Amino acid sequence: MTNHCVVTFICPDRPGIVYAISGAIVSMKGNITESQQYSSPDTGTFFMRIQVESALRPDELARALDAVARRFGGSVQVDEVGRRMRTLILVSTAGHCLNALLTHARTGTLPITVPLVLSNHPDLAPLARFHQVKFESRAVAAATKAQFEDRVRQIVEDHDIELVVLARYMQILSSELCDWLGSRAINIHHSFLPGFKGANPYRQARSRGVKLIGATAHFVTADLDEGPIIDQSVVRVDHSKSVADLREMGEDVESVTLTRAVKLFAQHRVLLDGVRTVVFD
Repeated sequence: MTNHCVVTFICPDRPGIVYAISGAIVSMKGNITESQQYSSPDTGTFFMRIQVESALRPDELARALDAVARRFGGSVQVDEVGRRMRTLILVSTAGHCLNALLTHARTGTLPITVPLVLSNHPDLAPLARFHQVKFESRAVAAATKAQFEDRVRQIVEDHDIELVVLARYMQILSSELCDWLGSRAINIHHSFLPGFKGANPYRQARSRGVKLIGATAHFVTADLDEGPIIDQSVVRVDHSKSVADLREMGEDVESVTLTRAVKLFAQHRVLLDGVRTVVFD
């Protein structure tokens, strides 16, 4: 039986890495079906993502490649190609990003499985129910924020969550929760930050006559909206667009950008290089 695995390899850059990895795979009678690599001039780090067909299971292939990783002072991770990543989605009242994620997950074009949607408002319960996903809401105030974040931790542990997606979740996570999640949380925000802050950025944008609107998907860090960027998109607009038009176009680009970022992450195509990302698209 042939297994199709995805391998990510990170180590300090030096000659001979590709030769050693490919040689190890060939010695195991493996076949490389996809290969991408990058040497970072900023951090001196080597990154590689390959897909391998072989008779070995992911855990067996990981053990076989561990010797190469130790030799080069790096790390290797192996997973099954196409395996659905266990994902928790956090939302508030806007449903466009949630709907996009659950639709693509349901049709199989986004390799995630969502055991639960957690919110600080009850508004999106019908949408989650339509997609046959469990929904839970808990009000968040200054006195209850810690309890909500404790619930996030509990869900992550109980369901072996690998990724937390803030799909327009309009609460700031504590620095403690950000640190605990590490590089397992992705957020989306509109492109007007930091220029147009507040509750109605699209009205501010129209009054200033912006010509581009877009969205940024990034890792969540304690620094608000400043985590390493995974994906960005923009669309052109003109003077004829109303505030409602801008908001509709902005929500569309947010949905597309977040879905693409989650897909890249679930396919092990996003690797951290300090405060930047290496994205093997």
